[in-house]
Amino acid sequence: MKKRIAALMITTIFALTGAGCSQNDSSGQAADSSNAQEEEAAEDGNAQETPAEDTGDTASSDTETAQEGQSESSNILIAYFSVPEDVDTKGIDANAGASVVVREGQVMGNLEYMADVIQQTIGGDLFRIETVEEYPLDHEPLVDQAAEEQDEEARPELSTQIENLDQYDTILLGYPNWWGDMPMALYTFLEEYDFSGKTIIPFTAHGGSGFSDTVDTIAELQPDAEVSDEGLSISRNDVAEAQEEISSWAQGLER
Repeated sequence: MKKRIAALMITTIFALTGAGCSQNDSSGQAADSSNAQEEEAAEDGNAQETPAEDTGDTASSDTETAQEGQSESSNILIAYFSVPEDVDTKGIDANAGASVVVREGQVMGNLEYMADVIQQTIGGDLFRIETVEEYPLDHEPLVDQAAEEQDEEARPELSTQIENLDQYDTILLGYPNWWGDMPMALYTFLEEYDFSGKTIIPFTAHGGSGFSDTVDTIAELQPDAEVSDEGLSISRNDVAEAQEEISSWAQGLER
């Protein structure tokens, strides 16, 4: 009898011990499962940040591409010849007799100013026609040299060159009217370059003669170009106050 009681007690102890072990194993598995879920959630959170960062990089890349697309070369060339005379410009906006305009402290020749307004209005590349031999900056010697060059039919050597003429379809050509004609440097310019298939649009500042016959002369020198008869002619006395007129004319060229 005592042996049976002892056997029952031993069986009960083993049963209780097994149950405890089973509960401990279940608790451990539950804890392991909970930890695994937390780690997966953390990884998912990090994974969600990555596309957001990629989106930012893509937006930046798209912006750079758009900026590059806006930097295409212009097909408009604004070529001009201008000789501002050396005069005292303190306290004035212009000196018509010296073909000078003063803007924000900067002294500009009449044609330089007109070219600048045109560029601000419709864009384009500015090109200043300059000669190897500089012109006098005093009025009397300047007009005397201009007359001598005309009498001699001179072709002053140019010191500036157009880098890529092929990219331009439209040439806006600015020059003063000297003694009823273009400066002889313009003859050099028009004889050096071939503007075939391009449109030439003249603009000038004058002392009362307008274009004279210069538009016809340009057509003769460039027979295969289309020379517009809708150029802009402004009295040298009015250039400094003609910003709106110049801008309106330039806008009309785009229509």
